[in-house]
Amino acid sequence: MSLISALQFLRLNEIPEAWVDAVWDLEFTERKSLDDTIADELAASEDKAFITLYQCLLAHATDQEDEASQSIWAILGENEVPIKSLVAVLSFFVLTGKAKTANVQQRVSGLHAASLYLLLLGIPGSIASKVFHEVLLDTCSDLTSHCWPQDPGKKRKKDSTKSSQADGKRSRPLRRETPEMEVDEEEDEEEELNFSARDLMKIRDAVVVLVQSLLRLLQTFSLKDRPQSAGNCTQIFSKLLYFEPVIGEMTFASALDIRELRSVPEMAFYGLQLLCSPKHGDQKESLRRVFHRLLYVILMMNKDNRGKPSLLVPNQAVQSTRNQALRFVCHLVDELKEMSLPVLQILLQHLCFQMVEKSEFRSHGAQAVGMLTSQMESPDYAAFIKWLFNFSRSSKMVCRLFSVDVVMVLLEQPERGPEGCQDPEFSCFLPHKFLIQNLLFDRRMDDSPTVQGHALACLAQCLELPSLNATRAVHNLFYATGTQTVLESEITEGSLSAHQTQKTYRTLPFRTVEISTTDVSDCDARENLALLLRRVKDSKINVRKSALQTLVGLLKHNVIPLSWENLATLSERCRDPAVSVKKKALQCLGELLSAKPECRVVQKAWLQGVVPAVVDPENSVQDKALEALDQVLLSQVKLYSASRHLDASQRLTWDLLDLLCNECWNLSRYFSRAFTIWSKQNKFTQALITNLMSHTEADHAAGAWLLLSKVVPSFPSLPYGKILDAWDSVVSSKAVTGTTCCHILCVMGDIAMHLNEDTKDRIIDDLMSWLKTFTLSLEVICAAVEALYQLGRSEDIKQTQAFLNQRCGELVSVCEAYLANIILREKGAQNLNEELMVKHLHTLGVASLHCPAKVGKRTVLLVESVLTAHSDTLAECQEELPASLPQSLPLSQFKANSLPTSVRAHGVITLGKLCLQHEELVQKYLPVFARELELGTEVAVRNNVLVIMCDLCVRYTNIVEHYIPNISACLRDAEAVIREQTLIMLTSLLQEEFVKWKGSLFFRFMVALVDPVPAIASLCEYCLLHLLLKKNPEMFSQHFIECIFHFSSYNKHKSYNKFPESEREKVRFSLKGAQHREKRFRIYRFLLEHFTDAQRFNITVKINQTILACFADEELPLDEDGAEILSETFNILSLKEMKLQVITTPAGGAAGEEAEEENMAAMAKVVLQVAQKKVVSQVQKKAFIENTVPLIIGLKSLLEQKRSPVLKDLMAYLQVTMQDYRNEVKEFFSGDEQLAAELEFALKTAEKEREMAEQMDNCSLTGDERTPTAQGSIQGSPARSRPLPFTFATPQPPRPNPMSARLAFTDSSRRSEHVQSKSIALEGTVMQKGDVDYRAISTPKGVGINLTFEEGVSAIFSDRGTSVVLDTSVLHVRSNEQQAPELRLWNVQSPLRQRKKSFQV
Repeated sequence: MSLISALQFLRLNEIPEAWVDAVWDLEFTERKSLDDTIADELAASEDKAFITLYQCLLAHATDQEDEASQSIWAILGENEVPIKSLVAVLSFFVLTGKAKTANVQQRVSGLHAASLYLLLLGIPGSIASKVFHEVLLDTCSDLTSHCWPQDPGKKRKKDSTKSSQADGKRSRPLRRETPEMEVDEEEDEEEELNFSARDLMKIRDAVVVLVQSLLRLLQTFSLKDRPQSAGNCTQIFSKLLYFEPVIGEMTFASALDIRELRSVPEMAFYGLQLLCSPKHGDQKESLRRVFHRLLYVILMMNKDNRGKPSLLVPNQAVQSTRNQALRFVCHLVDELKEMSLPVLQILLQHLCFQMVEKSEFRSHGAQAVGMLTSQMESPDYAAFIKWLFNFSRSSKMVCRLFSVDVVMVLLEQPERGPEGCQDPEFSCFLPHKFLIQNLLFDRRMDDSPTVQGHALACLAQCLELPSLNATRAVHNLFYATGTQTVLESEITEGSLSAHQTQKTYRTLPFRTVEISTTDVSDCDARENLALLLRRVKDSKINVRKSALQTLVGLLKHNVIPLSWENLATLSERCRDPAVSVKKKALQCLGELLSAKPECRVVQKAWLQGVVPAVVDPENSVQDKALEALDQVLLSQVKLYSASRHLDASQRLTWDLLDLLCNECWNLSRYFSRAFTIWSKQNKFTQALITNLMSHTEADHAAGAWLLLSKVVPSFPSLPYGKILDAWDSVVSSKAVTGTTCCHILCVMGDIAMHLNEDTKDRIIDDLMSWLKTFTLSLEVICAAVEALYQLGRSEDIKQTQAFLNQRCGELVSVCEAYLANIILREKGAQNLNEELMVKHLHTLGVASLHCPAKVGKRTVLLVESVLTAHSDTLAECQEELPASLPQSLPLSQFKANSLPTSVRAHGVITLGKLCLQHEELVQKYLPVFARELELGTEVAVRNNVLVIMCDLCVRYTNIVEHYIPNISACLRDAEAVIREQTLIMLTSLLQEEFVKWKGSLFFRFMVALVDPVPAIASLCEYCLLHLLLKKNPEMFSQHFIECIFHFSSYNKHKSYNKFPESEREKVRFSLKGAQHREKRFRIYRFLLEHFTDAQRFNITVKINQTILACFADEELPLDEDGAEILSETFNILSLKEMKLQVITTPAGGAAGEEAEEENMAAMAKVVLQVAQKKVVSQVQKKAFIENTVPLIIGLKSLLEQKRSPVLKDLMAYLQVTMQDYRNEVKEFFSGDEQLAAELEFALKTAEKEREMAEQMDNCSLTGDERTPTAQGSIQGSPARSRPLPFTFATPQPPRPNPMSARLAFTDSSRRSEHVQSKSIALEGTVMQKGDVDYRAISTPKGVGINLTFEEGVSAIFSDRGTSVVLDTSVLHVRSNEQQAPELRLWNVQSPLRQRKKSFQV
């Protein structure tokens, strides 16, 4: 068919010229209505007609390459075919198919019409024939996005989280504006159009023809002078990459025939490759444009012309397209070689800078950076590493976080040698050592806990890398190779300026990112380890978990010694307040035990961490600990054979059991709890018992008896004969240790009910003879008496008691006779056997608990005489107690005896056991015990007295309650062991509610918070927060007001600080005076930090009512003591801990550091926080105006009359409070204009002083910046302030440092005046525009970021050719459309001139 015949269906001769002219006048921007008859005829056109016309045009276009053939334009002219009408009719089809309500046929016809137009445009002579129109070209090229159903893409866009954008900020609430609502309505309309599979195939075929036409156009038609069209084509091809999946491997070799490309994405990549050819303009600019669009494909983002990019759902299709884009970039770099390297550097910089916080995106992004850097030669790679070093010190948390991911990917690549880079300035960036020590390890001091934790976790992974140099670099960080120590200080760094973000939310300009560098310092290995141990106790959960993993890695690979100090840190974290940290610690201990199974210190640390976790309040932690114990201990008990050696796992099991029997015997109670749980789970089998019995004759029999003592109570069927044989061998042997004896005695007691009477009698006789020798250890004595009780127990209680009275009474008589022989004889104590005396006292105490009826007055008096000297009275009255005993004198104040302290200490314990059974003894000896606590001199005696009094409190609560002040007074004892014991015992009593928070008990606990021994202060904090506060959440707020009066020793208030205290106790617990001010405020801060916002609000109101109002109404005198308490109150009100957290905490900031915001719940939480903050702020403002302001005005007037120095504190409080209401001072204090004026002046003065301090600090700290080298590691900003000299067992929140706060907000413009910014100028990246000493208006002086390309707004060109800037610190950026304007004059007027103008008006 001829071309003219193929054109007939378009009815060109019937189209009115007026309509054609109108279409051209509208610039093809909107569809012009056509006559209904003609429109219907055109609408009836079938696909076949369009395809026929397309084939005819394609054949003529191919033939026209032969010069002998006739031009198509000549053919159309000869046949009087109006070209203008042809273009207008094609545009009619195109605009009809572009409509959102177009049906399938209209869309297909529009796509074919667009293909015809692009084909015509590609035929030589099209411009002369006036076919070309830029708007119609762009419309036809982009018709695919309008005709192909966009439902999947739009849903992806709607569902994607827009919280983490290129600026790396936290998620913010989405604002639903009118355009978004319109888009949603349009989507709903589109969703009503349902397309069948056949319809979609028709549209797809038409799309293929259109894309092929566009490719043919780009092969022949140059876009060199049409950069906007070139940019549109680039954007169109980048969208088409997601059009459909590609089957098979994609190749990017230049195709000879477009028809060989089977899929649309392949065509799109070929189109992008065509756009990078010299035919379409400067290749560098074309490459910049292509890389800019591929940037978002690699980042898995959707980027339109306006607005911020939104995240795509990283499904398989999106990731596949991303991988193809990466391979395509590598292909272009291979093809274009040196020309592409500068733009590749820019692409890498923006990949880093526009990364979001989500872990999945960061992981893919880091892999992309690693893949692209592998295409670089060593000099360019070193330049990028230098830039990455500065990037890792950005002010944005996500940038620093991503730099850690990139470092880990780069470390997996082969290390580059220095011979690849001749420049010594850059060669230092090539080794893996630089990446680890200067980039990765430097983040250990980051201000963000998320970055800290991630860096520490990655540091542990470095030890697993196959690179020997990488592991050696980590070793060097912790080996003590030098003597210089750099503490964890606040060092400012070059940071990325936030002022580059445009308010119109345009895309981040795609140009080189320039970052300033800072000073370099070395860290001593010892300080590095100390810092890591501090991170294990950090206040943030993520940091603690990552630090634990790092510590275990260092221990496993012998980087640091397996010392008990390092291992105890791991064990302590098994009792961390956070459940996830406890689980991590248990996992780390398991890993370390697997790596070092024969190390005894590791075994001990494992036991100390895992065994106590069995009683953890969290069930999941219990289960993890039980699982570890089962795997390591129970599961490894095999049948013993002397001829067979134990394997490694069995040796580990028996080594651990040996530790439990000896060094770790204190874990027995927790270990027993594990067996109690296992017994309910029916874990014990007959095979286990058989295996354990086989080990009782081995060298490690102690461990076997330990397990048997735990298993036997819950297992009915036992080999009693073997157990009795073992008992006989123990009785006859003297080589059995005391611990093993205890376990055997425990087993004998458990099987007693299964033995016959003869066997019981024989064993009882053995036990009695054994006990009467008094050669047993104290632990064995207790176990033997308990076994004696089990053997004599029967169903008849009277019969059991009769047995105990006989056997235990016999022991009491023996002990009493021995004591009488020592005490009543004139020289009985001269040749005293101290050990034997202690054993008799201990046996007496243990036996007396089972037979209280056999304890007579003589026995009590003998025990008392161990503590005092009353032998004369005893000799005269053998059976009666003295008529009167001094009740008020302590034991140590009686006539001194010659008995050693250890004997006296055990005597106190025995006397306490006697008191447990006799109430009258309690009433008699409690005053004596109380006086001993106060005036005694022997630490062991006083410690045991304390334990006895607390034990008596459990049984005789009402009696001992009156002596709680005497017990709590020991919290300020001179001996640390007494203070610690008191804290533990009182906490236990408070938990069980045997003791109440009465009198001064709470305030004495608070004083323990500032104990001079850090361990005791930490223990007190743990007891208060994790044991007592949970039971009474209002405890802190209820006592806070009274704390102010009590610690300042102010007792003139009618309600507070009125509980009775002796003068001695007042002096002991007083924190009054300037010398104790720091301690008082440490207590106040501790209490306020653990208030809820409701409690903070209520306590502020209460302070106003009970303190400020009393002074304002002159109910309290404003004397010296009154001035001190008022000054203290204003200082407390000025604390930052007093402010409501919902107002001071940024929205999303609290949760964002613990875990990444991966779902919409985080966004909802942020929205709720913003609304809550607004409401609470209004309520607080109203309360301040109504309640506080009148009191402040009255107090200020009173203080001025009294000329009181407290006025300074009042103004300081107002200055702090009014920072939040800076512009409302006059409104708040409308009743006192003078106060308002003074306050405004104070606020302005403080602001000026703060700015001046920042400038001075900035000048002094940034004046000596230099580029880092591989030999130094930089402690980067943001830096963590150094913690207190001691660390708490409970993780503490970081204390703010005024210096670091000032450094975080240093003015970038002032910094640039003192420090020359060291930019990384890449070869070919920047081209000059004028002289280097002048800046364009779009490149402000002093910014931290400089970019080398932006999407069509600012680009870098040269008026003098393509000269390359190799080393500049200034980038010249000019718009394509306009020149840089003249610099504006500053509009500065003095306040005096402004005042004169106002008077003139």
